[in-house]
Amino acid sequence: MSKPLIAVSTDVKSFENYEWHAAPEQYLRAAIRTAGVTPLLVPSFEDELDLETLLAGVDGVMLTGSKSNVWPELYGEVAVEENGPYDRRRDGTTIPLIRAAIRRGVPLLAICRGIQELNVALGGTLATEIQNLPGRMDHRAPENVSQDERFAIRQDVRIRPGSCLAGIFKSESVRVNTIHRQGIDRLGEGLDIEAEAPDGTVEAVSVRGTNAYAVGVQWHPEYWAETDPASRQIFESFGDAVRTHHAARHARGNAA
Repeated sequence: MSKPLIAVSTDVKSFENYEWHAAPEQYLRAAIRTAGVTPLLVPSFEDELDLETLLAGVDGVMLTGSKSNVWPELYGEVAVEENGPYDRRRDGTTIPLIRAAIRRGVPLLAICRGIQELNVALGGTLATEIQNLPGRMDHRAPENVSQDERFAIRQDVRIRPGSCLAGIFKSESVRVNTIHRQGIDRLGEGLDIEAEAPDGTVEAVSVRGTNAYAVGVQWHPEYWAETDPASRQIFESFGDAVRTHHAARHARGNAA
């Protein structure tokens, strides 16, 4: 069986007098080497894209992390410069892509910014600068360090019993590399909490009532997917779901 394709979100970046639609290599490497799938970058052209045709030809969707934050007006807040940067073209592509993937039952893995997009797509809200909220930890990355130190695995998260992640990890807690300054506030409709930080910050969710794999994590399993067991398990479970969808889709095509 050929390796299935997954659609991967892209950021819009200005560089060398061009507008680039790009994704970080770590996510693509983890998709290829650990999930065992072939990533296909989806340009952030918003409603110019035919998402139904796209989703009919892929077997999974992966939403990457990014320095940018979701545009606050999408969840009823006012955008201010200090809570940026923003990437409205990405928002205009990923939000409808998420909804369409869930509707079609296409496996979905949403990472970092991706879990926030997932929450907003389903009507939830986000809290900005959560390190300033009473009782919250500082989840931001340390400053002036190497990338390996920035993405070091340093925080425990509690896994909800009976959740999708409990089935993947076979554990009540797992140590992860979560680095963020924005997080889920009001949970989106149809989402269940999968994991929380010690301060109650939501660190993972799943979509309720779907037969497909649909998981969002606030941490970065892509960075250590080849060496850290918990990170690898996230991508392996996503890859298994993608291959199951791929096999079912081709079986339906052969039967038609």
